[in-house]
Amino acid sequence: MGDTRSMPSPSSSASPPPDRAGALLAWYDVHARRLPWRIGPAARKAGDRPDPYRVWLSEIMLQQTTVAAVGPYFGRFVARWPKVADLAAAETDSVMQEWAGLGYYSRARNLKRCAEIVAAEHGGRFPGSAAALSTLPGIGPYTAGAIAAIAFDEQVPVVDGNVERVVTRLERIATPLPKAKAEVRDVVAAMTPARRPGCFAQAMMDLGATICTPRRPACALCPLMEGCAARIAGDQELYPVKAPKKDKPTRTGVAYVAVRADGAVLLRRRPERGLLGGMAEVPGAGWAAGKGETEDEDPPLRADWRRLPAPVRHTFTHFHLTLDVYQAEVGRDIAAPADAWWSPRDRLDGEALPTVMRKVVAAALEG
Repeated sequence: MGDTRSMPSPSSSASPPPDRAGALLAWYDVHARRLPWRIGPAARKAGDRPDPYRVWLSEIMLQQTTVAAVGPYFGRFVARWPKVADLAAAETDSVMQEWAGLGYYSRARNLKRCAEIVAAEHGGRFPGSAAALSTLPGIGPYTAGAIAAIAFDEQVPVVDGNVERVVTRLERIATPLPKAKAEVRDVVAAMTPARRPGCFAQAMMDLGATICTPRRPACALCPLMEGCAARIAGDQELYPVKAPKKDKPTRTGVAYVAVRADGAVLLRRRPERGLLGGMAEVPGAGWAAGKGETEDEDPPLRADWRRLPAPVRHTFTHFHLTLDVYQAEVGRDIAAPADAWWSPRDRLDGEALPTVMRKVVAAALEG
């Protein structure tokens, strides 16, 4: 007969797996960041609940944008439109003007549309599950999970860039991003507790933002340091592994800045669809690679146009843009073309001008 001696059970021979969620939540209760859209851990324990509107608004604003940049915008939005119904009833131009400078302007259009749907079809209440939230405009898988977890305590994995960095280091995941996203999500799903999943999601984000940083992570202060495979190997900064970036192409174009004798600047509105849709701009053309994005390559008015000595350069997510800027001064009685308007100098800051157009106008007025 073979050896019938019993093998020791795993529970008697191996250490139990670390309670990552418990350790992280204990750290979060002490070190949570104070953010204008967040209910702190002490307040949540006392029974306060996050406002889903503020959670949704902050998550949309934070897409591709830093916490520091979002703070002032968030404050202005909630002061002007305290509830989702207020935002739904707002003029689209007003929303775009408040958004100007945050970039990724399709987010602002979807923000307005989403508010209208929530107000009209959901009685002003956001759905309470990630699945239902994901049916609304502008809410993708990450944002749906974040709102569901933070505002409604649904036990769903929430994975942003900070969380990807934490998890790829914890597990020493060598698969490059973005291919590793599914693997990371599975790890987060297994870690997310049934109790306080919203605080857990925010704790993971805070850990990545303040401790598990891209360079020189503060591992000695990390509540998850004991089980971190990359820390043990000493190669934390190699993670996450990222696929090589493709070179961004450069597009070129022209921009025409007409300045009336009283200082007003000629503006027009971009088409609703496409890059910077619905935003204000000075007339111009040529943003598409090799040919104009618009049919009209000519200046918008008859005038003595002069080319500025230096072009304006701006970088978008997928390409670099170089614009030759032409400036002309015209009389006070010159009418704006049918698709344009004169914006007084003291109202330019309130126009829905994207950053690239603010650069163009500034260059023309200073030149």
